[in-house]
Amino acid sequence: MTDVVIEHSTLVEKLGVDIDPELLSLALTHRSFAYENGGIAHNERLEFLGDSILGQAVTVHLFTRHPDLEEGSLAKRRASVVSTVALAEVARGIGLGAYLRLGRGEDQTGGRDKDSILADAMEAVIGASFLSAGADATTALVLRLVAPLMADPERYGAAMDPKTSLQELAARLGMTPPVYTVEASGPDHNRSFTATVTVGASARTGVGTSKKQAEMAGALALWHDLSTRA
Repeated sequence: MTDVVIEHSTLVEKLGVDIDPELLSLALTHRSFAYENGGIAHNERLEFLGDSILGQAVTVHLFTRHPDLEEGSLAKRRASVVSTVALAEVARGIGLGAYLRLGRGEDQTGGRDKDSILADAMEAVIGASFLSAGADATTALVLRLVAPLMADPERYGAAMDPKTSLQELAARLGMTPPVYTVEASGPDHNRSFTATVTVGASARTGVGTSKKQAEMAGALALWHDLSTRA
């Protein structure tokens, strides 16, 4: 228990917000861990809360800071920083994966670096921050976390149409066009899709509730990787 408290204290220092230890532990608990430990509570309710707070904070910031932008441009900028890929990038920036409570199977299959798990946990942490420290402190936290993303205008077009943006970037780099392979899992009423997107020797995966959503998530992730070389 002491080790967990120490680890959480380190994460709190990175976040710069005093989050209740129990709420933070809950925010870091994936459903796979909960299932393996007698069906304890997991982070999906906090994720739901954090998603709303994240969207509001980013929307208000963009609206007030860019009075000259039309609705479409504002929507592009918001999409570029609240997507699964973007939030996973934020989570990696603070090393969030190391603090996650995952089931054994999820941990062994690379769950600590999966975009969907990292993004969900990031939203859950935002929700825990809101309940612990209030709206103002959490808005400040959100804006600190996403500031580098909002400062990168190259993200905007890719966030809205990642498949086209990836194809254009591959052509610009003299690489082969993207190739997509998609696998489906789960029952018919709760289907999950995983798309692997490959350009040359580079590949990334994306997860979604539809084939299109999974392909877009994978394309945006790979676009971000390749754009650092452009």
